[in-house]
Amino acid sequence: MISVKNLSKSFGEFVAVDNLSFDIRPGDVVGFLGPNGAGKSTTMKMLTGFLNPSAGEIRVADMAIDQSAKQIQEKIGYLPEGAPAYGDMTPLQFLNFIAEVRGLKGEEKQKRIADVVAKVELHSVLDRPIENLSKGFKRRVGLAQAIIHDPDILIMDEPTDGLDPNQKHQVRELIRHLAKDKIVIISTHILEEVTAVCNRVMIIAQGKLLFDSTPDALLQKSRYYRAVSLRLSYSADITGLAELDGVADMQVEQESGQVTLFPEPGKEILHHVTEHVQRHKLPVDTLFIEQGRLDEVFREITQEGQR
Repeated sequence: MISVKNLSKSFGEFVAVDNLSFDIRPGDVVGFLGPNGAGKSTTMKMLTGFLNPSAGEIRVADMAIDQSAKQIQEKIGYLPEGAPAYGDMTPLQFLNFIAEVRGLKGEEKQKRIADVVAKVELHSVLDRPIENLSKGFKRRVGLAQAIIHDPDILIMDEPTDGLDPNQKHQVRELIRHLAKDKIVIISTHILEEVTAVCNRVMIIAQGKLLFDSTPDALLQKSRYYRAVSLRLSYSADITGLAELDGVADMQVEQESGQVTLFPEPGKEILHHVTEHVQRHKLPVDTLFIEQGRLDEVFREITQEGQR
């Protein structure tokens, strides 16, 4: 559905996007990650036709965006960074306006407006000026306009920015539901969003693609993947833990007292750890297997890319 080949964008001497190539198919929920200034928003603006590339090709549904921009934009729902809208309009007026721009009329228009208002829960603010709404409600208005025409492709720049935890959960559930028959691309700096809603992760830094795989594959790059962590209720002799079969290293966090045991490549160490704990009657309060730490992997990948 989306094919990007050797995509680049420069602003004067500054290269914002540097030779990106990737394909995205229906059912993909892509988390587009990168530090500030990595080129995420610039790439999204090129995918939606708002910016022209300096070099490379974008094809959507087998149409080239430089030749068929309007037909492609009809298939796309776009939530830009900051969710810009006409502040003096109410959400209802704004959604009516966007629906008409999208070519919806009569009963179909009213049905689609009612549907998106219910999905993003805008009933309580429908008749208030958008400029008076909270950041979270402005975000929800932006999301509503992006999905009002039931697009094949949904591109969202920081979709949960400014939302409280309950609203974030609701938007993520909506994204999961929408992703069943759409392409969804999410630019985010919230790492937990990747594991919450995405089945694919792309990381860019300084405009270059550094990682493209599943969230699980990203977690597996973490030093903490399948490590065993435990906390003791009081101080005890833990020196024997580091000597267990399959344990490559041990780390003790001074503030929390948490002990983390790192396995050798391909080794499972949980059963050795639990046997040692029981045999030596260590006062363990909690013991768990680490799933990997995304923040650590993200730093390693992006800092290495910058070097």
